[in-house]
Amino acid sequence: MNPIQRLAATIAARKGADPDTSWTAKLLAKGPEKCAEKFGEEAVEAIIEAVRGDRARLTAEAADVLYHLLVMLAARDVTLAEVEAELARREGISGLAEKAARG
Repeated sequence: MNPIQRLAATIAARKGADPDTSWTAKLLAKGPEKCAEKFGEEAVEAIIEAVRGDRARLTAEAADVLYHLLVMLAARDVTLAEVEAELARREGISGLAEKAARG
């Protein structure tokens, strides 16, 4: 199991945890909309660091983005395995062709 899979498993395990004892449980208890909002905030912070060119800060913000993406997915009962399956489905397909197929 790689670190992202372990993180996704930890997030899934915290879904029913006490929000007073887990930041993940606290986020999930606030609902999918709040989880999406937090993901958006972290994505903007990563964009800012990418523009600034600070590799260390971008790395840290990218980790936050991945965490909050997984929390947002969990809030809507979408698993990392489902996302991985979608990525696998797209392998070998031109990015331009895939985008055109979506309309």
